[in-house]
Amino acid sequence: MQLTKATPILRIFDERKAREFYVDFLGFQVDWEHRFEPDLPLYLQVSRGGFVLHLSEHHGDCCPGAAMRIDTSDIDALHAELAGKRYGYARPQIEDMPWGSRDMSVKDPFGNRLTFTTAIST
Repeated sequence: MQLTKATPILRIFDERKAREFYVDFLGFQVDWEHRFEPDLPLYLQVSRGGFVLHLSEHHGDCCPGAAMRIDTSDIDALHAELAGKRYGYARPQIEDMPWGSRDMSVKDPFGNRLTFTTAIST
């Protein structure tokens, strides 16, 4: 038996703000979306490269204010990409961490923190 991957679920409250942040700013693509009926909450999958994330408007799926770390092969390139987008609600910076990584954290409009990280020591 082998565990292979996890798919985080983050709570969102506003579809427009979620798309602006995850798609327009962070560069994720929408893989699929689902609503049980047109006026019911949205559940969607976004991805970038090999990283997959689920976003949910459904009460009870998860709590806002989650935190996650996302391995990144080139944090400097990601930082340059995000800085070039001039997103009005975040200007993330890279920090050298005492435990041997370079991290860049950004909060989504719903209080969830995504920390992109690149190890600098083994």
